[in-house]
Amino acid sequence: MKHYPSIAAVLAALALLVGCGKPPADEKIRIAMVVKNLGNGFFDAAHNGARQAAGELKNVEIIYTGPTTPSAEGQIEIINSLISQKVNAIVISANDPNALVPIAKKAMARGIKVLSFDSGLAPEGRLMQLNPSNAELIGAKQIEMAARAAGGSGEIAILSASAQATNQNIWIGVMKKVLENPEYAGLKLVATTYGDDQSDKSYREAVGLLRSYPHLKVIISPSTVGINAASKAVVDEGLVGKVAVTGLGLPSEMAGHVKSGAVREFAIWNPIDLGYTITYAAYDFVKGDPAAKPGGSVSAGRMGKIALDANGDGAMAPPFVYDKSNVDQFSSIF
Repeated sequence: MKHYPSIAAVLAALALLVGCGKPPADEKIRIAMVVKNLGNGFFDAAHNGARQAAGELKNVEIIYTGPTTPSAEGQIEIINSLISQKVNAIVISANDPNALVPIAKKAMARGIKVLSFDSGLAPEGRLMQLNPSNAELIGAKQIEMAARAAGGSGEIAILSASAQATNQNIWIGVMKKVLENPEYAGLKLVATTYGDDQSDKSYREAVGLLRSYPHLKVIISPSTVGINAASKAVVDEGLVGKVAVTGLGLPSEMAGHVKSGAVREFAIWNPIDLGYTITYAAYDFVKGDPAAKPGGSVSAGRMGKIALDANGDGAMAPPFVYDKSNVDQFSSIF
């Protein structure tokens, strides 16, 4: 009479063949970072962070790749190649959240851990999505910066993108809630206006705020277009030193405004930290850390632990603050 192996034994053997993405302890872990496109300063900085993490983790090799122009088709072709190379993990900033799902599923079926960062894949196509921040952290950071710029009290105004911008409206909702906290009792929100993410209109709206509210101390703009336009308006109206601008901006666009004095500080995500954190997260998934799952958490070196929600989404940190001490360093990157 023949004895056949149990189903459990067969599954265990199959797991060994596939490797479950977990390499032997002495084998180098290969993590492929697939970016939207090569030659992009933001992702070059993320690559820098990934290399920092690899250096700390010791047995990690980073494969940095992406299409020459941002397209889902280019990323699909690259992922196909990475599957053939049998990398241990793929971390990707997706050009299309849905078009990449089939190829991502194929990679995961081969035992490759697929995580997305910055621009996420749909949940069914990845194990985790690392968002640079979240609404609560973004809103709170902007009020914190405004309070410092105002010296703790005075009138503030918000110059947003469009009235229909979902993310901006969520952030503004958080800002209003944060303003209810006792430590911000001295701040008074006098107006919220919209520049529709257009430079000219944002500039006109900022000038309107400056002329309508002569005691205004701070303009907050959670729009990279708006913060740039508002800074220019403060300079043109001769109000540097009287009215400060803060919010979310790009170092390459804001360096001059920091030097002019129109902006003391502003914030946006730090791409170096983003690349660093997603590399650590991928390492945890590859090593089979039991906490690395939806509802769990991943370790991220100097960035601490990143909690994951039920969909596998995690937020890295509050937006990174830029001022005269560091804006030049980053302005050449993005």
